[in-house]
Amino acid sequence: MTAISRPIRTARFAIAAAALGALAACTGANERPKADLAASQVTTIGVNAYLWRAALETVSFAPLLQSDSNGGVIVTDWYTNPRDPNERVKMTVSILDRDLRADAVRVAASREVAQGGQWVAAPVQAATVQRLEDIILTKARELRRQAIAG
Repeated sequence: MTAISRPIRTARFAIAAAALGALAACTGANERPKADLAASQVTTIGVNAYLWRAALETVSFAPLLQSDSNGGVIVTDWYTNPRDPNERVKMTVSILDRDLRADAVRVAASREVAQGGQWVAAPVQAATVQRLEDIILTKARELRRQAIAG
């Protein structure tokens, strides 16, 4: 055995022993960390799952045009309320964060009214958009509470 090979073998043995020691420390009595399903940051998809589900439920009255759970975007098609056929709305909901936070959801809405047989853009009240965001946040918090309780 050469003088160089002995230190190499000793180093290899030390590395292997350290790796085995680290592995042995990991294998406790079947102790696995339990997932906190009610955490405010549930991200089995690209965004907060509570906000995503709440947003889908909130805009479910309108037909979906696009939904991307990884990017956190929901776009509805034009929706006309049967009680007011001269007005239609289209919404885009964006989930901006993985945390369940008030600033993690943004709603944008477009509104059109029928004039002379054509659809003409009309303003959307800021309170309407704010109300939709509040509904989504309230539903998301309720979903989280249900996950904690159940």
